[in-house]
Amino acid sequence: MEYDVVIFGFRTKVFILTVLTLVCRQCGNPVAHPLHKAVTKFTLFFVPLFPVKTRYSTQCTYCGAATRLDKAEATRLLQQAGGSPERQGVQQQYQQNPPRT
Repeated sequence: MEYDVVIFGFRTKVFILTVLTLVCRQCGNPVAHPLHKAVTKFTLFFVPLFPVKTRYSTQCTYCGAATRLDKAEATRLLQQAGGSPERQGVQQQYQQNPPRT
């Protein structure tokens, strides 16, 4: 008997796009909120092939409350922080390969 084995799955990587100072909706403190981008990719034989889902969120560094955002609001917050959506690739690359010290 011969068996054909195909190994597939999904892998999610989370990137920090920027850090914003916002008033938390939960605790009411004006503290840092990292803007996260979570990208889920389809993998075949452990090789990521294409993105399936992208989510954006912020998290309060004081109380830990997380807030989901849509892409338009995340882009607006990123532009407000002085970044641009075109620079996201550069920031993602930095997150994957941080400099060694």
